[in-house]
Amino acid sequence: MRAQSSALTRGLALAAGLALALTACSSGGGGGGGTGTTASAGLTSCSTQGKANTCNSAATRTGGTFTYVLEKNIQQWNVQDTNGNTFENAEALEVVLPSVYVPQPDFTVALDTDLVTSATQTSAGPQTIVYKINPKASWNDGTPITADDFVYYWRTNDGRDCPPPPASDSTQTKGCLPQSTAGYDRIKSVTGSDHGKTVTMVMSKPYADWKSLFGAGYPLYPAHVAEKVSGAKAGDAAHMTATQMTEGWQYFQKNPPTKYATAGPYRMTQWADNDHATYQPDPKWWGRKAPLQRLIFKVISDATQEPIALRNNEVQGIYPQPEVDLVNQVKAIPHVTYTIGDGLTWEHFDLNLHDPVIGKYLALRQAMFTAISVKDIMAKTVAQFDPSVKQLYNHNFVPGQTGYQDVVSASGQGSGDLAKAEKYLTDAKFTGVGTALKTPDGKTVGPFDCRYTTGNQIRQSECQILQSDLAQLGIKITIKPIGAADLGTVLAGHQYDIIVFAWVASPFPVSGAQQLWTTGAGGNYGGYSNKQVDSLISTAIGETDQTKADDLLNQADRIMVNAAYVLPLYQKPTFLAVQTRFADMRNNATNVGPPYNVGAWGLRK
Repeated sequence: MRAQSSALTRGLALAAGLALALTACSSGGGGGGGTGTTASAGLTSCSTQGKANTCNSAATRTGGTFTYVLEKNIQQWNVQDTNGNTFENAEALEVVLPSVYVPQPDFTVALDTDLVTSATQTSAGPQTIVYKINPKASWNDGTPITADDFVYYWRTNDGRDCPPPPASDSTQTKGCLPQSTAGYDRIKSVTGSDHGKTVTMVMSKPYADWKSLFGAGYPLYPAHVAEKVSGAKAGDAAHMTATQMTEGWQYFQKNPPTKYATAGPYRMTQWADNDHATYQPDPKWWGRKAPLQRLIFKVISDATQEPIALRNNEVQGIYPQPEVDLVNQVKAIPHVTYTIGDGLTWEHFDLNLHDPVIGKYLALRQAMFTAISVKDIMAKTVAQFDPSVKQLYNHNFVPGQTGYQDVVSASGQGSGDLAKAEKYLTDAKFTGVGTALKTPDGKTVGPFDCRYTTGNQIRQSECQILQSDLAQLGIKITIKPIGAADLGTVLAGHQYDIIVFAWVASPFPVSGAQQLWTTGAGGNYGGYSNKQVDSLISTAIGETDQTKADDLLNQADRIMVNAAYVLPLYQKPTFLAVQTRFADMRNNATNVGPPYNVGAWGLRK
């Protein structure tokens, strides 16, 4: 699960050509619907369900340059770190770093056989997983990929061996700060055999989402690099000290992958801060050779400039947050394939429970969320280009996933029911309801800030609607944008009262729940804590029956709804647009995004 901020609508438009050519590709098995006009020119239509993983497929030829837009600058490069857990960081790194399993457009996961030829559960008591690393797999400095890389990954993410720095350590000079310890905190041992090419993982407790480990959007980093920079013994990640692991962790935070060995179809040859990353095919890659001669990820944080760049052929593909004007712009540009789909991305308002007033008064939080009209928010934003968008009533599942249930509407949250919201406050002895709200002990409530990433018109509108809704309760809201690249810092530093952004989820809802809702978890930025929720999620993590695990998450969700900590808004539409002369780029509306298969991107034959 990673935060997505993006800029103004993550805009789009593509290069000049001859006649208008648009193709609609639905998100297939993910349950989304495509819109658009299917033109001739031999384009692939993916409007049929079940084609999400093959949309825009075609034979490709060698050569050409493809430029893809990143909507935020990358300020730190460790995507496993809480502060580096951004969508754009993941996109840039998955080009050059390997994962065991990779989320697919239809929300399944596929084994990356370039890295491992098999991953098999060989025992249920204790749960044991055996990975067979591809004999050819190696980092591009010639160092083989071995069990040592898995051991390093485990020990830096388990929350014990490289413990997170204390809250008093504002510079975080000691310890690792993983975005989630889910699963890694249940590993008893990771050992290697067969010259390190066989990895045996034994769990201390069962873990249903074991396929999420060592990848699924959070790739492996080279252990031998961490060992070298920290002075640890080569090939001995099992005995690295916490200080040595911290040094390795921080090295990957500070340095782009131009500085160390990688393993992917491309290698990053240049990183120009706040401008672009350049990739070229890696001659050391043992898998399928990348067709493109060059790949560029261009940073454009001002989305108003994206249509211009695309029309001028400065970029050839974008993955924007759509809005009505943006969609219409794409329809006016020749030779473009585009997709509108529904994926695992969902929009939400979060309250900061670290705030002494918001955190103290449950009735205040319940009133705030009840006064907000999500239907009004949707009507004035995303429904203008996607009339099928529906209000989201769950924190762990989106429509199209088997576990999805409505656990929110019965509470009235998101309904815009002003009378019910006022009753919460009057029953709790608040005064000044509707004029200037005061706590039961006479203190003024607010003003609170509503934060969103700068340039994002939809989220600015969402804050404005919230401002209007809460004014009816006598709560003053100040709208305060933040830099698109600063979202992780603002979240981790609790520098907000109310914030609106989106989670881009993986296909592993149980792991996601542990990351977001359990006490002290890496993604639990607002400070929510409930022992019963912790217990239900912990039980779900070890439940191998998916139906039972889903039920446990929904039980936990009902408790969270009552706490009024996060208000789900809607399943966020996704929008991918590329020039039709390129093939094998497709919408992957999970936490890995379209670059999940970047090694296949190329010019059509």
